[in-house]
Amino acid sequence: MLSHEYLLAWIIIAAATAGVIIRPFRLPEAIWAVAGAAALVLCNFLDPREALYGVARGLDVYFFLIGMMLTAELARGEGLFDYLAAFAVEHARGSPQRLFLLVYAVGILVTVLLSNDATAIVLTPAVYAATRAAGATPLPYLFACAFIANAASFVLPISNPANLVVFGARMPHLFEWLRQFTLPSLAAVVATYIVLRLNQRRALADENIASRVPHPKLGRAGGLTAIGIAAIGVVLLTASALDVPLGLPTFICGGVTAALVLVLSRQSPWPVIKGVSWSVLPLVAGLFVMVEALVKTGAIGELSAFLQGIIDRSPNTAAWGAGIVTAISSNIANNLPVGLVAGSVAANDHLPPSVLSAMLIGVDLGPNLSVTGSLATILWLVALRREKIDVTAWRFLKVGVLVMPPALLVALAATGW
Repeated sequence: MLSHEYLLAWIIIAAATAGVIIRPFRLPEAIWAVAGAAALVLCNFLDPREALYGVARGLDVYFFLIGMMLTAELARGEGLFDYLAAFAVEHARGSPQRLFLLVYAVGILVTVLLSNDATAIVLTPAVYAATRAAGATPLPYLFACAFIANAASFVLPISNPANLVVFGARMPHLFEWLRQFTLPSLAAVVATYIVLRLNQRRALADENIASRVPHPKLGRAGGLTAIGIAAIGVVLLTASALDVPLGLPTFICGGVTAALVLVLSRQSPWPVIKGVSWSVLPLVAGLFVMVEALVKTGAIGELSAFLQGIIDRSPNTAAWGAGIVTAISSNIANNLPVGLVAGSVAANDHLPPSVLSAMLIGVDLGPNLSVTGSLATILWLVALRREKIDVTAWRFLKVGVLVMPPALLVALAATGW
């Protein structure tokens, strides 16, 4: 039986999580997460020191997010994403099917090197503008941006902030990561493409698109940004290979790249700084505090004990169950809090690699089912609303229920190979 104190904590956490997902009164997600964290302190369930400890646990994630957001905003401002989108249209040579494949490929590149949030925030508007200029119906190509943002998000440790949340200080070094996730991520990317392409075949078959569109020039600053992104990729892959936490190197690389490009091109830093979605940081901090409260209720310990019991009976069953449960849970409560819970469970016990890998795949890939699944999908919806495109939760679900389950199952199956 839950005590009244624990019951109140659960009610606060559930209400705050619902606020993050539903956004009542259209208030930003961060407000609900911070309000939930503050309520836990005001109700004396957590003392301020415990809350600050929860916030501090996310330090590596905050550094990672700042570095990636600075880099992505710099690339957006310098027209790098517009250039890539126009490049895809020109090389499609009037074929909507080829354009769909090229947009999907560009989405893989951006997700792998700049994280899934960059694909949602900055590639999506560029693809919309390029497809409209080509006379294409944008939605099939926008769906490609949304689904590849999650499907390719475990190719590398840097491809999704949730990867840092799940693994934390136990992040595998690069070669171990590639050994664990290369085949599952390849399976997920291919399966997602096949099902999504089949789902959108009629819309693509009816398209007549221009073979040429106005191609934005990539100026000196844009070229420097592209070089900087490549250098960041090398630095982060090296840090991962050396088993160095990724947050601080990402922050330093993003800051140095932005500073060099802005100084060399004699630009003010304020447009880049203002363009960064800073509200993501208090959102994640609030979620860390709420997970700290879950630890205090004993829920994390109970989940760990339950999972360990299944592992003792059948590690393979535990891996499949953990992957499917985290995938479904990510659509109920968003994958950031689910990832934090999964990371806390993993910290409590020494889980077999197959189980931990399955949990990460569920957290990263599961959100392709619904619009509430991941921060990247929520940001994708925000980008669409700016262009006056309304994709309802039901419309996304009708596609997601076809796309996500096959990709999840083949990725989980590939973890055992």
